[in-house]
Amino acid sequence: MLGNLGFGEVLIILMIALLIFGPSKLPQLGKAAGQTLREFKKGVRDVMDEDETAAKKEAKSEVHH
Repeated sequence: MLGNLGFGEVLIILMIALLIFGPSKLPQLGKAAGQTLREFKKGVRDVMDEDETAAKKEAKSEVHH
């Protein structure tokens, strides 16, 4: 996601965030964004693991029949 943004774009986004929220709120916002991203990644990983487990069980049951 951020791989598509250049340094200039990231700098502009940070400057706008600084103007909107002020310097005291930025660390809190960064922490909240990091936690949200971490939870999202964990959820996606869990769903992918469940799908993989279900596919393995299905393949196993097809082999035995």
